[in-house]
Amino acid sequence: MEYRASHRYARISPRKARYVMDLVRGRSLNEALEILQFNHRRGAAFIEKVVRSAMANALNQEEATADVNRLYLKEAKVDEGPLLFGRMRYRPRAMGRATPIRKRTSHISVSLAEWAAEQESA
Repeated sequence: MEYRASHRYARISPRKARYVMDLVRGRSLNEALEILQFNHRRGAAFIEKVVRSAMANALNQEEATADVNRLYLKEAKVDEGPLLFGRMRYRPRAMGRATPIRKRTSHISVSLAEWAAEQESA
């Protein structure tokens, strides 16, 4: 069984969020939450919220309840969202030109799965 959660249009650039996501991808749920709790990067708070949401989805599933100790981050990705041009503010550039300030957004998505029995014994 797979449990998913996502945060769309998060106001953090994808590059900054991916630094944190690379730390927790493929790890067990408890280990990932511990890393995110003590990480000082701003993206850790966004990602921790999504991971906790996926964990809540796993616990509140009607068909079967998952064992939290057996869950791991099967898929964790940060995609690029739309650019925001906040009130069309501009930044001065070379030769008297101006370009808009681009505020980047991210789509953060996480899916949790349970370890298979053969993976636990290895």
